[in-house]
Amino acid sequence: MEAITLVLLAAGSSTRFGMGTRKQWLYQGHKPLWQKVADDFVNAFGFEHVVVTGSADDLDHMRRFGDYAVVAGGATRQASLRAALQEVVTPWVLVNDVARCCLDRIMVERVIAARDQAACIVPVLGVTDTLYLGDDPVDRTQARRIQTPQLSRTDILKRALESPINHTDESSAIRALGESIHFVPGSTHAHKLTHAEDLNHLACLEPPAPETRVGFGIDTHPFEQDKPMKLCGVALESPFGFKAHSDGDVALHAVIDALLGAAGLGDIGEWFPDTDAAYAGADSAPMLEAVIERIRRVGLAVRNVDLTIVAQIPRILPYKDAMRQRLASLLDLPPHRVNLKATTSEKLGFIGREEGVTVHAVASLGYFDWTQEHT
Repeated sequence: MEAITLVLLAAGSSTRFGMGTRKQWLYQGHKPLWQKVADDFVNAFGFEHVVVTGSADDLDHMRRFGDYAVVAGGATRQASLRAALQEVVTPWVLVNDVARCCLDRIMVERVIAARDQAACIVPVLGVTDTLYLGDDPVDRTQARRIQTPQLSRTDILKRALESPINHTDESSAIRALGESIHFVPGSTHAHKLTHAEDLNHLACLEPPAPETRVGFGIDTHPFEQDKPMKLCGVALESPFGFKAHSDGDVALHAVIDALLGAAGLGDIGEWFPDTDAAYAGADSAPMLEAVIERIRRVGLAVRNVDLTIVAQIPRILPYKDAMRQRLASLLDLPPHRVNLKATTSEKLGFIGREEGVTVHAVASLGYFDWTQEHT
């Protein structure tokens, strides 16, 4: 398919989906949905040029999944498509919403075969139910339900998208330019994934595979006089706290790094740099919650966390249960999936000299099991 570039739109926020995980990140076996759709199209049609749009803060993560060109999408579908088209040099472009995740090969073949018929080839379905517009019935034989993928002449589509009007698909933008549209029969298999209940109508989907991802985190902070001390989000009675740009909760910082490591999402310094004034003296609990939200959004779920606090002072034992409960709450885990240990350094090193604390943390993640959430 040297003359056609495949564009897959996967930058949506999934606000109507309602699962916390964005639908493009629902794992199919070991692949997120957006990658499964891209692979299905490439395996079926041999596309040599593929462009995938993603949310700007997902791009680095998406690029670790394959060789597809990944570009930042925009606030609207049209803005995302406009960004993708900057990468397209072929005369034709086939655009599919990743939410149309079940590939009907025969339907796509109909679209491609009709490419000489018009500037835009559109798969459509008829309307079988009685149709009203406001209070008035509409002739349903004249109504069409528009689907993707749509095949368009690249140069014409680029011109069409220069319009300030926000069009919801390629055909409406090209029609507004006065160019021709050609309809071909669509497919009921190309059902769009919009709401969680749509999962029940998509036979091509498969459950996530069993998976365990493990991450390790370690953090150290020296003491600082006359600063409040927090560990695991719990305030400790102490004449000193931790010297740090934020509140210095060394335990939460280690847990954050363990989670980011398991998810493949970088490290705490990338997320919350100590050069950013926004995090000066900041509470570390919202930082952990932000990381948990991101992990969920990309289709992963926390399974358990284990951490070891290495401290000569202060004494950890009186606070252990409160720490475990607080950490479980932040992680949205039952307490039995959070383990906390404390030890000293037997008077050795900077810890033994009562100069600071080190915390080691291990976290495990699995794929978010969307099959259990929508039933």
